[in-house]
Amino acid sequence: MKFLKSMTVALAATALLGSAASAETRVTYKSAKAGSSYYQMAVQISEAMKAGTDGAISVTVEESQGSVQNVMEVRARGGDYVFTTPPALIGLAQGGRAMFEGKGDPAFDDIRALFPIPSLTMHFVMSADSGVESFADMEGKTILLGSGSFGAREGAKYIEMFGLKDKVTIADVELSNAVSALKNGQIDGFVTAGSYPAPNVIEAAASTGVTVLSLSPEQVTQTKRTKLVIPAGTYAGQDSEITTTSLPVVAFTTTKMDEETAYQLTKTYWETKAEMSGEAKWWEGVSVDMLSNITSSIHPGAIRYYKEIGAPLSDAHM
Repeated sequence: MKFLKSMTVALAATALLGSAASAETRVTYKSAKAGSSYYQMAVQISEAMKAGTDGAISVTVEESQGSVQNVMEVRARGGDYVFTTPPALIGLAQGGRAMFEGKGDPAFDDIRALFPIPSLTMHFVMSADSGVESFADMEGKTILLGSGSFGAREGAKYIEMFGLKDKVTIADVELSNAVSALKNGQIDGFVTAGSYPAPNVIEAAASTGVTVLSLSPEQVTQTKRTKLVIPAGTYAGQDSEITTTSLPVVAFTTTKMDEETAYQLTKTYWETKAEMSGEAKWWEGVSVDMLSNITSSIHPGAIRYYKEIGAPLSDAHM
């Protein structure tokens, strides 16, 4: 009898363990290259989901080669797939335009937004010694743009747009060497795009002293990008706000994800954002007002949460 009783208890315990294991929801979160700020964000979100749901949701972070790849993988992924990309790319994918021309797929129509994450923020960083305080002052200076990145492309576009083409020297230096090049006088400034506060801008401001340029309202309009204001005190020596531009970035999934999982992911994200902000300041720049940057449908599970908290939603989100 004792043996049978022990076996019964053991079997019951095994059943409970099996039930607990099966209750865990597994999600794959695909963001950016390892070592980038967006990969670090993905890791933070993964840890926040585990803590915020007491392990009910397990998020595995996958390295990505870029936003376009993230969108393309929707075609072969299931309901556990979450990825990040600028909202504009969703419209391009669904319309089969630009980099998605000839690569259209019905799966793109099933993409749904969950929540905004820190935006790609443009920084035009000039050494204090250069004396540059506006774009007009950049004439005759040496600027590092880097190559192949959004920041490099956007920086080159702004230089031409603001009448500086052929009036500045573009340095042939990798962006990874920007801070050291600024310190030793190889360059007068560099352009970088990333979530603010950007690590390389923090380092440059602390080690050499810099001025991060502000765009005028007219210049912001000219770029056709989203305006973003970096608060005073974000960087060492920064006494006033910096007006710049940004490329919004959002976490998406598809209609294959069930409503409850989307709800829990969204709810946990917002409820743990303050705690994540204590570890990385870039989360402080995210608010529910940034839902206005989402130009396509939001997942019904996420909408359920946003309605609960009275967040601003538009007809395009439904």
